[in-house]
Amino acid sequence: MAVPEMDEKTRTELEAAAFRTLVAHLRERTDVQNIDLMNLAGFCRNCLGKWYRAAAEEKGLPLTDADARELIYGMPYKQWQALHQKEATAEQKAKFAASNPGH
Repeated sequence: MAVPEMDEKTRTELEAAAFRTLVAHLRERTDVQNIDLMNLAGFCRNCLGKWYRAAAEEKGLPLTDADARELIYGMPYKQWQALHQKEATAEQKAKFAASNPGH
């Protein structure tokens, strides 16, 4: 199956819609911890926030990591941590250390 031809504006709109859906999905799935995402996919909610901030900076828009995280989490990061973050297990920490050295 070939990817349909589309103009840049349409492609950007589709990518933005997919991103919004991903963010909404991650906001609903508070049971999925960031360390689980890192261990399985190599990125987490915090990574999305950093990528968002970097994209804003490329456009000359000042955005802090904290502000970008709030856009991803739908609330301040500290509030999300208090409500949803669990202590990582020894197994999760070991897997993270092995698969993400230097992170």
